Amino acid sequence: MIFRKITTVFLIVGLSIGLFSCGSSSKEDDKETVKILYANYLENIAYSHLSKIALEERGYAVELTNLELGLIFGELSKDRPNGDLFLDAWLPNTHKAYWEEYGDRLVKIGESFSEGTTGLVVPSYLPINSIEELNAHKDKFKGRIIGVGGGAGIHADTYRAIEEYDLELEQITSSGPAMVAALQKATRNKDWIVVTGWKPHLKWIQYDLKYLDDPKGIYPTDVCAILSRRGFEEDMPEVADFFKKFNLTDDQLNGLMEQIENIGDEAGARIWYDANKDLVESWFDK
Repeated sequence: MIFRKITTVFLIVGLSIGLFSCGSSSKEDDKETVKILYANYLENIAYSHLSKIALEERGYAVELTNLELGLIFGELSKDRPNGDLFLDAWLPNTHKAYWEEYGDRLVKIGESFSEGTTGLVVPSYLPINSIEELNAHKDKFKGRIIGVGGGAGIHADTYRAIEEYDLELEQITSSGPAMVAALQKATRNKDWIVVTGWKPHLKWIQYDLKYLDDPKGIYPTDVCAILSRRGFEEDMPEVADFFKKFNLTDDQLNGLMEQIENIGDEAGARIWYDANKDLVESWFDK
C-alpha cells in the first residue's frame, strides 16, 4: 500500500513536470502552438472547436483546455500564462467582476458574437410577459427560478433581480445541462417554469421561449469578447488578425451549436466548417 501511494505521487509529479515543460519549450515552438482556454458553455465549445479546425488547416497546432471561468481569467492574466486566448468573455456587464479583477492584464482583440443577451426565460405558452408578474404565479413556479452555476454573471444578476423586484421565488443553483433538462421536462408537460437564460444558446432553437420583460434593467446586453494574454498579438500576428475578424451571427452560431450538440464537439465543428469554409477562411484575409 505504501509503495502504491509513493508511485502515485511520483506519477502525478512526473505528469505535472511533463505538462509544464511542454509549455516552456523554445520560443519558436511556442509560436507554432495556439493555446485556447474554454469554459463548459456550448457557445464557447463551438467557438473554440471551430477555431481549432480553422487554425490547424493553416498548419498551427492547437491545444484546447477546459477550465472553470474564474481560472481562465486568472491564468491568462499571469506573467507567464499557460494559455493564449479565451473566446467567450461576456463584456462589459455579465463578466464585469472578472474584468475588474484581471482586465488590466488582458487584451480584448475581437468579438466572437456581438449580440449577447441575458434574462429570465419562460416557455412561450405561459400567459405572462414580465418579471413583475412572477409573484402572482409563484405557486405555479413552485417558488423556484432554475439557475446555473454560481460563477456565472447571470447567477449574481438573478439575485439582484430577486431583490429589486421583491420576488418571492428562490434561485436554484444547478448547471447549464441541468437547467436545460428541467426546461425540456417542463415544456414536454406544458408545466410552468422560469429559468435563467442567455443568447446565444441552443435552447432557443430547441424550444419556443421568450424573455420576460425587465423594466428595471437588471439583465444587460453584452458582446462575447475574445481576450488574449498580453503580448499574444506580437507573438502570433496572423492568428491575432484571424481572431480580430472572427465573428458569427445568431443564425450561424445556432447552426454550429446544433451540429456540435447532435454530432459531437470536433465532428460537429468540422461539418459546419466544411459547409462554411469560405466564411471562415475570409477571417484570415488581409
